[in-house]
Amino acid sequence: MDDSLRGKLLIASPTLADPNFARTVVLITEHNEDGAMGIVLNRPSDMQASEVVPALAELTGDDPLFVGGPVQPEAIVLLAEFSDPSAAAWIVVADVGLASAETDLDELLGKVRRGRLYAGYSGWAAGQLEAEMELESWIVEPPLPTELFPDDPESLWSDVLERKGGSYALVARMPEDPSLN
Repeated sequence: MDDSLRGKLLIASPTLADPNFARTVVLITEHNEDGAMGIVLNRPSDMQASEVVPALAELTGDDPLFVGGPVQPEAIVLLAEFSDPSAAAWIVVADVGLASAETDLDELLGKVRRGRLYAGYSGWAAGQLEAEMELESWIVEPPLPTELFPDDPESLWSDVLERKGGSYALVARMPEDPSLN
């Protein structure tokens, strides 16, 4: 697939009607003819990641558990920056990828510089994401390294749009409810 979005950010357009994705930024972790998978980067939950997977507390620090998407919310996904990329289940962009569920957690700690835990993920069936792109539901942008593990995840949507510039910078400043403008 020549036009794969793997490793790109999808920024939810203000016209995207699905409340699961309102003002989200999704890192596409896989995209091929069978569909697409991604992780919402900017939806922290009220739970601490260290409470969910205590063995990774050294890696996740005080980070919250993030909501990666509506698919399999009981599944835990670790997005990590690997010092040893061979330890990744697969690399998404640069040295950032997903850890394998089979990886020994103690062994993983020595091969990862930083990581974030996500509950669930985002998924699209074959052709579904392409149809959403035709409807202009998503804005595509390559990520900056700091955007993959943002310090302020709740401002990520507006930050990426602002960086993209032009009319996107105007969208970045839109209130959540434009009728209040």
